[in-house]
Amino acid sequence: MSSALSSSRIGLVQALTACIFWGLMPVYFKLLQNVGALEVVAHRIVWSVPLLLVILYFRKNLVGLASALADRRLRLAMLASASLIAANWLIYVWAVHEDHILAASLGYFISPLLSVLMGRLFLGERLSPKKWIAIAIATAGVSVLALQALDTLWISLALAISWSSYGLVRKIADIGPIVGLTAETGMLFLPFTLLLVWLTMSTPSSASGLHLGDDRTIDLLLIGGSIVTAIPLLLFASAVKKMTLGAIGLLNYLAPTIQFLVGVLIYREPLTPSHIICFMLIWTSLAIFSTDSYLTGKAERKPQSA
Repeated sequence: MSSALSSSRIGLVQALTACIFWGLMPVYFKLLQNVGALEVVAHRIVWSVPLLLVILYFRKNLVGLASALADRRLRLAMLASASLIAANWLIYVWAVHEDHILAASLGYFISPLLSVLMGRLFLGERLSPKKWIAIAIATAGVSVLALQALDTLWISLALAISWSSYGLVRKIADIGPIVGLTAETGMLFLPFTLLLVWLTMSTPSSASGLHLGDDRTIDLLLIGGSIVTAIPLLLFASAVKKMTLGAIGLLNYLAPTIQFLVGVLIYREPLTPSHIICFMLIWTSLAIFSTDSYLTGKAERKPQSA
């Protein structure tokens, strides 16, 4: 019992650390504002590949990567998920560069609810009445935002749809998180390496358009994008094995909450009445959704009487 409790606490620390990493991600990408969003994402992909291969080597799981890539159906699934994660990263980095952190955080608040809806539509997963109510309230919140912030609503929806679709593909594909990310970035490695070469050669450097090699700090940040990508994923994947799914589900909302606070408190993004109403409805929706998930999980774990 004591061992299980200790393991759970370690998992909590790991999950919290991962969520804080993700929540503070806008601060990291703001430091790269003088580099084009597409170039930032290209570096994130290219530098992640060798780091992830080293991680798999020490975890003795390169065989798992080879087996995954040998499976044609799994390769197709990884190609789809690679396209979705690249699009998600690009939209997110662009949104941060263009001072739309609030819109980005809203997208990641919506995505868990959208994932549940996709599970119902594509996987036949059943939804309780309370979950339907939660989805309806979230839809109302997005509708309110559409009345006043239509110009940035597409960012939130694009991030939510791409991330939820990515989650759906990864749920269907039987592959671990680190092996999957290595396969995805590996598939994107060559085209994005060629893209980097083309961008560097064709676009002259300027104060607002730096490339690798123009500034030592920028170079370290571009290469460090691989660490920022891999470390929280490793921590979170480890935490999932030690914690209940209910607790993990609740922690999923910590990262977008931190992003929201970063946008409002650090970068002073305007918080309109429609933003306030929308976020209040989304948080209400998430509270209903999380409470229902927790109680359902608790009921399922309760020992059945003879």
